[in-house]
Amino acid sequence: MVLLIRVFIIALVIYLFYVGIRYLTDAKRKLDEAHEKEQYYFYDDVKNIRKNFFITYKGALFEGEKYLGTTTDSFDVISIFIWVKDESKLQGMTKEDFYFLESEVKTNYPHAEINWKNPIEQLMKS
Repeated sequence: MVLLIRVFIIALVIYLFYVGIRYLTDAKRKLDEAHEKEQYYFYDDVKNIRKNFFITYKGALFEGEKYLGTTTDSFDVISIFIWVKDESKLQGMTKEDFYFLESEVKTNYPHAEINWKNPIEQLMKS
């Protein structure tokens, strides 16, 4: 009986350790934390084309939709549409901020043409 309790306690400690490590390394949690602290964080599953990516920057949360197409020698992401979740969070952002975000997206998707949705699109065209 005592041996069974010891095995149960050891299994519980191992399980709690495993859950703690998964919590600390969870990318979605890191995105939420960076969003709260108004820091930059890029959350994406590069291998899954169907999943949108998220970027948090200066308190604004952006979502990007990826589209697969052909390049000269392979299939790759060729088009990306990015929009902001809450337009009121854009206050104080400049073109340089959006150029920075474009360059960060381009590091993961070098062949992609990046398109912004309104109101960012209007700012980038002016």
